[in-house]
Amino acid sequence: MKRYLLFLLVFCLAWFCLPAGRQVLAEDLGTQCAAISESTTGCPNVSAADCKVLLQKCADYYDQQSTQLAADLTKTSAQKNTLQNAISKLKKKIQGLEADISKGNIMVKDLNVQISDTQLSINKTAEQIESSQNQVATILRSVYEEDQKPSFVIMLEGNLSDFFSNLAYLDGLNSKVSDLLDNTKNLKGYLEAQQVKMGDNVDQLQKTIALQTLQKNENAKNQQQQNQYLKLTEAQYQQQLADKKVAEQKSAKIKAQLFQMVGVSKVPTFGEALVVAQNVSSLVSIRPAFLLAIISQESAIGQNVGQCVLVDSATGAGKKISTGTAIARVMKPGRDTAPFIQITTALGKDPYNTPVSCWIPAYVKGVPTGWGGAMGPAQFIASTWNLFADRLKALLGQTADPWAIRDSFTASALYLSDLGASAQTAAAESRAAAKYYGAAGAYNSMVMRRATCIQTFIDSGTMSTDCQNLIF
Repeated sequence: MKRYLLFLLVFCLAWFCLPAGRQVLAEDLGTQCAAISESTTGCPNVSAADCKVLLQKCADYYDQQSTQLAADLTKTSAQKNTLQNAISKLKKKIQGLEADISKGNIMVKDLNVQISDTQLSINKTAEQIESSQNQVATILRSVYEEDQKPSFVIMLEGNLSDFFSNLAYLDGLNSKVSDLLDNTKNLKGYLEAQQVKMGDNVDQLQKTIALQTLQKNENAKNQQQQNQYLKLTEAQYQQQLADKKVAEQKSAKIKAQLFQMVGVSKVPTFGEALVVAQNVSSLVSIRPAFLLAIISQESAIGQNVGQCVLVDSATGAGKKISTGTAIARVMKPGRDTAPFIQITTALGKDPYNTPVSCWIPAYVKGVPTGWGGAMGPAQFIASTWNLFADRLKALLGQTADPWAIRDSFTASALYLSDLGASAQTAAAESRAAAKYYGAAGAYNSMVMRRATCIQTFIDSGTMSTDCQNLIF
């Protein structure tokens, strides 16, 4: 008995209890995620580590919802198209039947006119028959009267030959009138037969019209029903669209909270930088491996954000941080110095003690060209950073910091996306890298090599020794 009860318990856990438990957990997760997406304080009464895990689960939860709704939208759209096609076919059938009914009514009217005309012909023919019959009767009476005359009367009236000629004339006339009478009777019979035939055609046409009218009404009823289905389907489609939009909005809000948590102020590890790049890719259409390759090429993922500081805003001169050696052209006066001072001051940084890139000596015909002054992991000059300031604030919900990992990654992603990297093809990314640097050549080739190494690590979790030497 105990073994039987144990078996029932195991069976319950395997087939009923666990799915129900999972369903409860799914419902609890949905409730938690909905509360977090509507909250302005993140995860109350939860540790940062647990909150990060929960936020990731919620992001996945809403992404799954959005994916399912996208699939439902595809099905509903197909149903809409099917209904619209059915309605279109019914409409064409109704139009065709209406044309056939109109044509049939015209034919009925024409046949009725022909029947009326035929009746007039029949009546006229009947009059002709009656007239011919009267003529025959008159002729026959005349012949009879002639036959009844005595011989002496015939002799008294004149020539005998005239008498016989008169008889022959009357006989011939009788034959012609008889033939006319027969022909007229035949004509009357033909007309009557045609009239009957036309009457039958009218009956058949009227039956056909009645059937077509019935079909038209049935099709119209089906069309009305299909229109009602289409309205319901359209309402379902719009509801699914609204639900998908809500899921995407909640997902974006959850990801924004998650994004705030993964932003790091110190130099990140490769793993931390990869997480940031992946989160940025959910906000900006860009491949994480390519974005991280750019940051790696620019600043060794934040390890090298500049070896110089600004000294003179009027001339753009600066100095090397490690040695204090004066360095010319650290920052272009006017274009970058004023924005740089504004950016650093707003962030509470000392503009004359904040690292920026040094000038890389370059000359054209003996004349120095180019400037330093690039800021943070993404190596933006101040004037370029300001071009993205409003968009960054809209995405991040606060004023962006060029030296913050998350903010600099996002700025780089926006810029690269604008340069065409959102297409996420090798050719488009290579062109974007060249434009990011300002010239094609070794730079974009090196970026694409790094991107290949990072993508391989994302896909397989491994990295070759050559890639490790390149990235690290």
